[in-house]
Amino acid sequence: MITSNLTYRKIKSKIFFYIICIISFISMIPLFLILWELIKKGYKQFNFSLFTEIAPTSMDAMLAKMSNDLIPGGILNGITGSLLILAMAILISIPVGIFTGIFLAEKKNNFYVQLIRSLTDLLQGIPSIVIGVIVYIWVVKPMHSYSALAGSVALAIMMLPMIIRSTEESVKMLPITLKEAALALGGSYTNVIFKVLLPSAFGGIFTGSLLAVSRVMGETAPLLVTALGASTINWNVAEPTSAIPLLIWEFYNDPNLSDLVWSSSLLLLLVILFINVIAKSISKKWKIQ
Repeated sequence: MITSNLTYRKIKSKIFFYIICIISFISMIPLFLILWELIKKGYKQFNFSLFTEIAPTSMDAMLAKMSNDLIPGGILNGITGSLLILAMAILISIPVGIFTGIFLAEKKNNFYVQLIRSLTDLLQGIPSIVIGVIVYIWVVKPMHSYSALAGSVALAIMMLPMIIRSTEESVKMLPITLKEAALALGGSYTNVIFKVLLPSAFGGIFTGSLLAVSRVMGETAPLLVTALGASTINWNVAEPTSAIPLLIWEFYNDPNLSDLVWSSSLLLLLVILFINVIAKSISKKWKIQ
């Protein structure tokens, strides 16, 4: 009787395992199809010029297509714009997110802490276009100009919830004895936070920050109403600036430039995939035992 029950449980376990494997494979099919479509349609324009030249005009693209040539130009203005906007968004969101996360982890569950947690969860669910419109009112209208700064503020607001929650959970996972030992050795509360807790929770915080960056890299809606876009390379944070998602949207709306949609999308997807792989690797390396 015991042997038959054991055999039945093993068979049931194997069946369940194979079902999970099949479902997991099915869930990956859309990703493989997307990658195949991007590679199939984008590899021709995925060349050195894509990284070294600015976006071409519609006329240049039309003349190239009439001659059966590759579309000249690239997306250098979008790459530099994305780097500028993301860099400023990181400078804004990471310090605020980390300090807020530490506050939530260290303080007791009073009304103020619960309110901040609720607002953080609410902020994560707000549509990106709504955040873009709010930033348009807060930044664009007072400055009387679309700008990279406005775009970075919008992306920073979108990054905050993930950074806050990852910091809070990473600090909470640390053993309480670590903090008690540091305080017992005479360290001030500030030194304990900056020299003991933060370095110990670095893996989770850094991973959460990377995932937050990859989360906003492909956002287009908030940048449409804040950064607007530019046909040239711009490093002035107070002027309109392009970005890779904005260029993809512009290429999509121009039949002559539609071929560049695939190469630009492929580049964006590869960058996001690379960031996620790094985040996973760091998460495993710094995992708290």
